[in-house]
Amino acid sequence: MQSEFLSKKMKRTFNKLITALILFCCASPMSAQNDNNSEVTVTNAVGKKETIDLPEAMVTGVDSLLHLYYNKTYLKPDSDCNLPDVNPIYSNDVYKQRLSKLPTIIEMPYNDVVQKFIDRYSGQLRRSVSIMLGASNFYMPIFEEALETYQLPLELKYLPVIESALNPMAVSRVGASGLWQFMINTGKRYGLEVNSLVDERRDPVKASYAAAHYLSDLYKIFGDWNLVIAAYNCGPDKVNHAIHRSKGSHDYWQIYPYLPRETRGYVPAFIAANYIMNYYCDHNICPMVTTLPVRTDTVVVNRDVHFEQIAHVLSTDIDQLRELNPQYRRDVVNGNSHPMSLRLPSTLINQYIEKEDSIYAYNTSDLLSKRTEVEVNKEEPQVESRRSYSSRRSSARSSKKSRKSKRSRSSKSITVREGDTLSEIAERNHTTVKKLRKLNGISGSSIRAGKKIKVK
Repeated sequence: MQSEFLSKKMKRTFNKLITALILFCCASPMSAQNDNNSEVTVTNAVGKKETIDLPEAMVTGVDSLLHLYYNKTYLKPDSDCNLPDVNPIYSNDVYKQRLSKLPTIIEMPYNDVVQKFIDRYSGQLRRSVSIMLGASNFYMPIFEEALETYQLPLELKYLPVIESALNPMAVSRVGASGLWQFMINTGKRYGLEVNSLVDERRDPVKASYAAAHYLSDLYKIFGDWNLVIAAYNCGPDKVNHAIHRSKGSHDYWQIYPYLPRETRGYVPAFIAANYIMNYYCDHNICPMVTTLPVRTDTVVVNRDVHFEQIAHVLSTDIDQLRELNPQYRRDVVNGNSHPMSLRLPSTLINQYIEKEDSIYAYNTSDLLSKRTEVEVNKEEPQVESRRSYSSRRSSARSSKKSRKSKRSRSSKSITVREGDTLSEIAERNHTTVKKLRKLNGISGSSIRAGKKIKVK
């Protein structure tokens, strides 16, 4: 009796322990990685709770896809980084102080909305931040150069963090594409080519210069960087509408209630991105290590060439060519249309120039098979006599009737009796349950009395 009591007690304790573990796992940051919530709830100045849409690149579903995409290609965990996977909690004053120390022209104020986004990056999106830090070694110099050309604040280099999570292949639900998430019309307005073979919205260099140009134009309209960032997200018309509704205020935080839900979170997300990309170490986030070459250069291509031709002749990885040239949608550089640029590791530039003829010659008929000229069949079609045509039609109808008649004679149906099973019917009619199911489209075992089924 005592042993039975102890057994029951141990069982109850074990069940409580399992329940506690499940609750712990559900509350842990790792479990939160699977949370696909695309909103955050904040309390506004009058104490009312409101919901803000997250930018698409901050949704955890994107985080997991991004994790798979980059790890499959060129990012690997840093084995030398031994930081504990724990996100420390700091006081509000610490966050304020850190933001105030960032060397920026654009103001980086702190509030509870900004804190929500910092928590998101340092918590649920830790893996995404780790990946973006690794990718930033390649992309940030490109962004900085473009921004510097237009004399824009360099902290704008973190806009693609919230736009695309530094994924050049990112496509939004409304069709915006690339690191800077250009819509087709806006991209074309700023000189980006988009057709079946090439999408320069995915070109890290050209898209960065187009984005810098666009941001420069927006600043000429608004003269305030927070409004520029908001307009980059929702368009200048919606920002002007919010300014009008707020009785002419040009302060982002004053027009905040009148902006679209996602744009309300956009500037706070930008501030949080600046924070996490600078203070990631304080949140125990290890940057991934990239194998993508930082030193690259471009060659001008004047003929159509397939990545496989280049990869084979230069003995290089075709995936790396794709990562360095994400603008080419079908692995084809369409230099035949007009001169196109091809980005390669610096170490391969001279080899490409020396072996250019061999590259173009390799397997051209299979890889670049579009015909430039075709011959039309000019043979006169043979005219069939009316009698011959009628005879052939009659023969075909007769043959069809014959086949139908044979099928009709060979088929057999029975009526299901009360209590019948498929196996009993199969046995009576010298067939199998499998054949009965196939003949009658039956997936399970249940059959209804009085129903006719085929047995042959």
